[in-house]
Amino acid sequence: MTFLPIVGRELRVTARRRGTYWNRALSALAAILIFGGALIFEAQAPPKELGKHVFNILSGLFLLSSLAAGVRYTADCLSEEKREGTLGLLFLTDLRGYDVVLGKLAATSLNCIYGLFAIFPVLAIPLLLGGVSVDEFWRVTLVLMNALFNSLAAGILVSAMSKSPRKAMMCTFLLLLFIHGGLPSIGLWIAQRYYGGITLDTFFLPSVGYAYRWALDAWFKARPDQYLESMLVIHGLGWAMLALASVIVRNSWQDKPAGAVLSRWQQRWQQWSYGNRAQRLAFRARLLNINPCLWLGGRHRLKPTLVWSALGLGACVWVWGALRWREDWLNELTYAFTAILLHTTLKFWVASEACLRLGPDHRSGALELLLSTPLTVREILRGQMLALRRQFFWPVLLVAGLDFLFLSTAFNRIGSAGDSQVLGFCLGVIATFASDVYTLCWVGMWTGLIAKHPNRATLATFARVVVLPCGAWSAVMILLIFMQLWSRLNRTEGFSMLLWFGFGMANDVALFLWSRHRLLCDLRVVATQRFVPGRPWFGWPSREPLANPGLPPAVTSET
Repeated sequence: MTFLPIVGRELRVTARRRGTYWNRALSALAAILIFGGALIFEAQAPPKELGKHVFNILSGLFLLSSLAAGVRYTADCLSEEKREGTLGLLFLTDLRGYDVVLGKLAATSLNCIYGLFAIFPVLAIPLLLGGVSVDEFWRVTLVLMNALFNSLAAGILVSAMSKSPRKAMMCTFLLLLFIHGGLPSIGLWIAQRYYGGITLDTFFLPSVGYAYRWALDAWFKARPDQYLESMLVIHGLGWAMLALASVIVRNSWQDKPAGAVLSRWQQRWQQWSYGNRAQRLAFRARLLNINPCLWLGGRHRLKPTLVWSALGLGACVWVWGALRWREDWLNELTYAFTAILLHTTLKFWVASEACLRLGPDHRSGALELLLSTPLTVREILRGQMLALRRQFFWPVLLVAGLDFLFLSTAFNRIGSAGDSQVLGFCLGVIATFASDVYTLCWVGMWTGLIAKHPNRATLATFARVVVLPCGAWSAVMILLIFMQLWSRLNRTEGFSMLLWFGFGMANDVALFLWSRHRLLCDLRVVATQRFVPGRPWFGWPSREPLANPGLPPAVTSET
């Protein structure tokens, strides 16, 4: 028997896909744009420190992207096979658990490995600017590769134990957060509480942030053994998670009855989420009078409460920080970081919920049945938008109000200097936030409807609405600088801010009109099709009807 047969097959299949090479090219392009943005941001730094600052920015962002690879690529690879019922078929052969685990790892990791290799030349550009040694570059490169392997292994482990895609991605995120952030925090607390501030290296060695710090020249020259030990622990932890996943996967695909304790907790959660019989009937009657699809999408009563709970928890953490470090906490940098964190979290949450509006019903066939009722497409879309509004309208309004509060506080501290630019920038951020949230609802419904992999629909929606205009703005800024037009255009007050705001609003308007038009025109067509081959990146549906698998090849379904 061939050693690791699934690995060989998956590598051959992935290598033949066009997306594999497009992913590598797009990764290099994104790295170039990030490099240009970092160069613009650090343009005022002294020439001797410019290369060092740009290298730190690039390597830090690439480190975060490597850690996020497990959530993106491997968190749902095995759980998807379990949902489709194909994982158990593999174990009817003489395959071992490690054959399946390493095969799925090879299939899902090739794209991100290609992408990581594509950004290494961009990461080496600061070597030409000075301030970065060749040895430091290679040490940081090894840290990035180790972080990627550890993250992918964590995703495989969680996927072996999960079946739901959202739970798998969330648990992978929490596991990575605990290993690379929680353990060092526990070590710091124990050191401060019981050891008088003496650092406990045991809690820090599994963290890639710790290895990254010791990879820098200023730290590595003092204690090179710390870098080596941390790298070995991180790499060994990755192999340990793969070995554990190989043991778990052989039995986790089987359906097992839930225990008595688990059944009771499931019943309690069901009652908390939907209420008792009387509450469900009253809630159903109230929402059905407004729109039937509003009840269908909003019958989970706890979803708005979860949003408010997350905001309340964040508010408690913020108030605790303000009381503990009052002078260092209440400043413009903290306000800006809080606003960015709130905006990003809510936008990603809205994208995730919007992708769940129509996609699951489409894959189960419920959407096709719903379209056979007297309900029109506009009524269905209105009900789904009302469900999203019920969940997110008031939290979004609260965040916008906090932005105004931070703005007024910053004005009192800054004074009259630069008031017009600060005011314009903050109002632009608030307007872009509201526009992005509304656009995410429409784009998310369309992307979730046509997505082949539902767990990736959220990332695709977020990238199109939030990431794409930022990349376009960075590309234009780099082009203007290279064409030596920036010095003349920069004389216009707030030109870069106007350019950023214009890109964001134009992208939102275009995507909103496009996704709304697609939903109104093609919802009935897509609802009758399970998969349209050759669908382009933006999901423009094929006008050719999909052949009905239950009829002869010459007979097609009427659309």
